[in-house]
Amino acid sequence: MTGARTSKPGCPICGRPTLAEVAPFCSTRCADVDLGRWLNERYAIPGEELDGDSEPSPQEPADSSPNRR
Repeated sequence: MTGARTSKPGCPICGRPTLAEVAPFCSTRCADVDLGRWLNERYAIPGEELDGDSEPSPQEPADSSPNRR
């Protein structure tokens, strides 16, 4: 198989080879860059938009009746 690529994917930030200590990144710097992008909302997981005026309602416990003896 001539030309087949068998190498691991590189760092998602800079493309350099990854290090096990900071996988899937090549350095703590690239890991911090990635974290900063998440915190600054450059990355997002798709989902429904929440109404900004309403707060999420707490989930009801499985049995809401008091258990007193």
